[in-house]
Amino acid sequence: MRTILVAGTDLFSVASRELGDATQWYRIAALNGVSDPMIFGLTSLHIPDFDASAGNGLPGA
Repeated sequence: MRTILVAGTDLFSVASRELGDATQWYRIAALNGVSDPMIFGLTSLHIPDFDASAGNGLPGA
């Protein structure tokens, strides 16, 4: 796990850039305790380690 700083983006874009799969946005949301994928202002996010089995946006899919 690592931490990044983002501003004015969304978790889909962050997941695509950081995990190589936009559908894994829910993993970032869960780790950071957020439900809204839109990010306003400057925000620090924990990014989970890559998990190839977590594709398609569904845990274990």
